[in-house]
Amino acid sequence: MEILYWVGCAPAYDPRAREIARALVSVLQKAKVDFAILGNRERCSGDLARRTGDEALFQELAIHNISTLHEHKVKKILTTCPHCLHTIGREYKAFGGDFEVIHHSQYLAQLLEEGRLTLTKPLAQSVTYHDPCYLGRHNGVTEEPRQVLQAVAGGPVVEMKRSGEKGFCCGAGGSSIWGGNRQGEKINHIRAAEAAETGAEVIASGCPFCTIMLEEGLGLAGKQLPVKDIAELIDEHTA
Repeated sequence: MEILYWVGCAPAYDPRAREIARALVSVLQKAKVDFAILGNRERCSGDLARRTGDEALFQELAIHNISTLHEHKVKKILTTCPHCLHTIGREYKAFGGDFEVIHHSQYLAQLLEEGRLTLTKPLAQSVTYHDPCYLGRHNGVTEEPRQVLQAVAGGPVVEMKRSGEKGFCCGAGGSSIWGGNRQGEKINHIRAAEAAETGAEVIASGCPFCTIMLEEGLGLAGKQLPVKDIAELIDEHTA
């Protein structure tokens, strides 16, 4: 196989995140990418376990996943989840798991550059982009998502006041997607308002958790702006 698609927990269990996974698979098929998934052999990367202090569970998951990836001789991994990107790509090294892990925005930019995807009509709407924390701030991946969105939109991305490596959290990290912050205004409501303030007609993201959180924040604020993952926008505008 050319690459292994690491599905992750959100697309495995959440109905909204499944749409992102389906869109990415559709794009990979259009580009004739030889890819595979682990199916039932894939377990959670362990990100949430480590962030919430359950180091024993994290190490159990990491060791299992590393063993499975070695068994299948996996070298290159593709994921839509920046948390999986960081955990597998950086933190598994301490347990003998040295893998090349690439975010789907990076891979889609590569496929476009290689001419493996054909863009159809451009998106006739302005787009703003929310930088996921574990993609922008923690791993410095900020340019490739914008390159993909510029190709789709046929013009520049409308930037939020906090963006790139200084982007603002969606409120999901460290298990907060379930617990949330217990005092003050909810983080996803603040970020959704910042996105709406740009005047953009579409909000794009590169993380399934961010997409879920932004949609909730906009919905509760009574704003009808669509939130789309980069994979969904590429799928809708390529052949």
